[in-house]
Amino acid sequence: MIRTAVVILNWNGLSWLKRFLADVIRLSTDDETKVFVADNGSADGSFEWLAKNFPETELIRFDTNLGFAGGYNAALNQINAKYFVLLNSDVEVTENWLKPLVSFMDRNPDVASCQPKIRSLAKREFFEYAGAAGGYIDKYGYAFCRGRIFDNVEKDNGQYDDPADIFWSTGACMVVRAAAWSKCGGFDEDFFAHMEEIDLCWRFHLSGLRVAYVPGSVVYHAGGGALPYGSELKTYLNFRNSLYLLYKNLPDEKLKSILFKRRILDGIAALRFLFTGHENLRAIWKAHRDYYRAVKFLKPKRSVVKKLTITQPRHGILNKSIVFRFYILKEKIFSDLKFQ
Repeated sequence: MIRTAVVILNWNGLSWLKRFLADVIRLSTDDETKVFVADNGSADGSFEWLAKNFPETELIRFDTNLGFAGGYNAALNQINAKYFVLLNSDVEVTENWLKPLVSFMDRNPDVASCQPKIRSLAKREFFEYAGAAGGYIDKYGYAFCRGRIFDNVEKDNGQYDDPADIFWSTGACMVVRAAAWSKCGGFDEDFFAHMEEIDLCWRFHLSGLRVAYVPGSVVYHAGGGALPYGSELKTYLNFRNSLYLLYKNLPDEKLKSILFKRRILDGIAALRFLFTGHENLRAIWKAHRDYYRAVKFLKPKRSVVKKLTITQPRHGILNKSIVFRFYILKEKIFSDLKFQ
């Protein structure tokens, strides 16, 4: 067994690999750490380029695109390590990025996962959309971050330089304790891509473990490398998958009321798209349609989660509507929110 496996799941990301992989290897590899690249059925020559230019790197190849969730599940099943570091191919790492994360995990055995500070590659003084300074959700399953609520992204002025317990760590760059990954079942492959890390982190919380943000580590993320922000498919996956995670993980006494109110909020979002002429109206309709079709497949998963549950999450859920706080009360930044 190795101590730390840095695992990059690649799908047609040759340009990102050419730009960032050499530095990931240089700044990550030591006697206790190995870098793995799992190729998810790429058709852009990624695997051939890797085999030629980085023969010393551990390569895993899949014939088809298994998605983010399926690809990582299949890759990590082949790796024996204490910690898995899931790293997007479009992430630029920095000097000493890995040590603070692994050291934090060593010091906190009740932490299942942690993430670094995620800044934008394009606007380097700002946080990046996917993760920022740690992930949260509201009571209706809408995700947001310290440093990013909806499309409002904050400049990093050191306001989130304190370590913190969070609700979810971003799949763009997250360290996961292998034992917790195994205990809680890894990613749900029905998610395919998007929000599977939130679903997994919810299971971590339910099993009595913590998720944390470690600002001593900083990386830069391009974002939208495999699926652009604002695309219809991304909107569809985010809306559908957030319904999945609510159904799977909410306690019985909250399930019906939360899902009813969530349908109303999504209806309002759909009307907003309609009046602005945005094509994502169709994505929301399809998301709800496919969620209802999937309920019969989600029921057994909900039963598994209930057996896993020993406690309810203590950190990271805003017991209010982030939609109302953001659009009506104009609470645009994380520090405006009150969690109690």
